Amino acid sequence: MLTNVSRLTRKGQVTLPKKIRDKLNSDTVVFEIEDDKVILRPVRSVAGALRKYAKVLIPFGEAREKAWEEVAHERNRKRNSRR
Repeated sequence: MLTNVSRLTRKGQVTLPKKIRDKLNSDTVVFEIEDDKVILRPVRSVAGALRKYAKVLIPFGEAREKAWEEVAHERNRKRNSRR
C-alpha cells in the first residue's frame, strides 16, 4: 500500500506526490466519497462521455471540457437532490 500525507491549500488544492501520479498512470481522476473515505480513481478514457459530440466537428479539448462540465453538473444535481 502506498501512503502519503499532503496538505490542502486555501483553494482546496492538493499536490499528488510523483509516486502516486506515476501509479495512477492518468492525468484525469475522479473523486468518490464512500462513507468517511475519499477514493481517488484514475480515468483511463473519456471516450464514452464524448460520444454525443462525435456528430459535430469540434476540437477534442473543447469536447472533453464540455463532457467534464456535464459530469460535474450531473453529480452536483444528484448530490443536491439527496439533501
